[in-house]
Amino acid sequence: MTDTANSETSRYYAVHSEWKQDPEGFWAGLADAIDWVKPWDKVFDGEAGVYGRWFTGAQCNTCYNAVDRHVEAGRGQQDAIIYDSPITGRKRRITFAELLREVEALAAVLRDLGVEKGDRVLIYMPMVPEAAFAMLACARLGAVHSVVFGGFAAHELATRIDDCHPKVVISASCGIEPARQVPYKPLLDNAISMAKAKPAHCLVLEREEHPYDLEPGRDVDYAASVWAHMEAGTKVPCVPVEATDPLYILYTSGTTGQPKGVVRDNGGHMVALNWSMDALYGVKPGEVFWAASDVGWVVGHSYIVYAPLIYGATTILFEGKPVGTPDAGTFWRIIEEYKVASLFTAPTAFRAIKKEDPKGEFIPKYDLSGLRSLFLAGERADPDTIKWAQEKLGVPVIDHWWQTETGWAIAGNPLGLGALPVKIGSPTVAMPGYDVQIIDDAGHPVAPGTLGNIVVKLPLPPSCLPTLWNADERFRSAYLDEFPGYYKTSDAGYMDEDGYLFIMARTDDIINVAGHRLSTGAMEEVIAGHPDVAECAVIGIADQLKGQLPAGFIVLNSGVDRSAEEIEKEVVKLVRDEIGPVAAFKIALTVGRLPKTRSGKILRGTMQKIADGEDWKMPATIDDPVILDEIGDTLKQRRVGQAAA
Repeated sequence: MTDTANSETSRYYAVHSEWKQDPEGFWAGLADAIDWVKPWDKVFDGEAGVYGRWFTGAQCNTCYNAVDRHVEAGRGQQDAIIYDSPITGRKRRITFAELLREVEALAAVLRDLGVEKGDRVLIYMPMVPEAAFAMLACARLGAVHSVVFGGFAAHELATRIDDCHPKVVISASCGIEPARQVPYKPLLDNAISMAKAKPAHCLVLEREEHPYDLEPGRDVDYAASVWAHMEAGTKVPCVPVEATDPLYILYTSGTTGQPKGVVRDNGGHMVALNWSMDALYGVKPGEVFWAASDVGWVVGHSYIVYAPLIYGATTILFEGKPVGTPDAGTFWRIIEEYKVASLFTAPTAFRAIKKEDPKGEFIPKYDLSGLRSLFLAGERADPDTIKWAQEKLGVPVIDHWWQTETGWAIAGNPLGLGALPVKIGSPTVAMPGYDVQIIDDAGHPVAPGTLGNIVVKLPLPPSCLPTLWNADERFRSAYLDEFPGYYKTSDAGYMDEDGYLFIMARTDDIINVAGHRLSTGAMEEVIAGHPDVAECAVIGIADQLKGQLPAGFIVLNSGVDRSAEEIEKEVVKLVRDEIGPVAAFKIALTVGRLPKTRSGKILRGTMQKIADGEDWKMPATIDDPVILDEIGDTLKQRRVGQAAA
């Protein structure tokens, strides 16, 4: 971090105090940056919805704010979206004027297919510009989109179709991974055959890598139909919607196996995201912002598509991987080529780069002088990864914390307000709008430094979910009932005397060793500090004597020539030295790789079920199912857990 970062020079505390003293006035002031069709009757109506609604009575259109208004303001020739696909070799720059033309034509196609305000449209697409066009075209019509991560298995896709009842599905013939194609069309056809709710039409983008056959009467060719409206110059005005109307539904995993449809509204969503681009990320309109995620996840919704475009920045849509497309220098090539000012990615991506290029030898080959900051989120950012990135890139490395449900950061280090001192291991402080508290299982506040449940006092700020799709009661039971008056994040952690938050684990990942509540995240932090460890995961394994015992799975850096046994012993000693014998940490297992979702999250819960010999289901978003077999084989060979029985 820079030497100038300190509490005195940051405007954070003044801004936070302003929000605290007058929440409604604070958000009303920020709402002036958005173009409204009709102003609100109330900034916040505590009687509306489950816990209240923001900007009730206001009317707006998200597509207008993300596209049209920039063209009308004379910025039509500025790049809106930069598409770069090292997998296919394709690149494309799309200006705001071109984006308007694409989105308007697609909206005309959807209108022809009967899509109206309030209808749902399911989007099942790879990382191509058309995925963003589809989201914006739905918003233009006042339709509600639900993006499903490309390549989701047919059964998972069918459950989402049955939950949101889409009138139209927009898809592509395939997704393209570094070593394989994922044929979307057969998956979509199977999902529709399984689903009880049948979409009237499927609009399918044919990619030359994977031609497909149209289903007569149902399937519509994306390119041909959009081109016809482009040629005709069809105009589709933005449809005004209520600020409280849903913009989209994004499904997140539910504990019952039934996905939860997180609802995002239009008005509050725009206000919060627009403010965050400046206040949190420190980016200016016209600069290039890169969120290296996927449109299928919340980061892609918020910071590939909506926030940068609403704010007037240029966003990068990247179809590739941090390594292997073609090497560990891909990120640096993108930053140099497009003059990226700020990069936002998952710690997993940097761990993958660090594993392949531990000395950072690719970095000096590129001109990264335009890069001002790196933001990490999605999983806990271990100190070793942060220090490596700080040292190699020489820019502020900001860990921040948020959830699908919130749509933007709960806690972060607000670069735009003046950076606060960094405490490695902490995403820094709660953003204005979030009254974050730490409580015990009985709902009582705990002392600074004490591990507890992280909750947010109601009401949640703009852009957070107002409810789940058609499931108010499920929303209450999942998030609000356990701690009345609070939103339950399901994360565990603590707050220090300075108000810095430390996220230690999901509450499910707090293990009980002989009556001691221990954080697996704290153990992972210690293990990741070993110089030979590229990444790690700690799970709790059932133990008859102590209830649970921690087991650490470690992946070694490329080029390590010492024995795994020697490194495992050092890792065990590290944990015992740092956390103490109370951790009862004796099991360290070297594996070739860890099982992850395609967004890079380690599947700790599934690993734990395998170790405990419990029934488990193949995760729908797993990157490579074979890795779970490798984990099971390692447990058997090392005679660890019930898997060895």
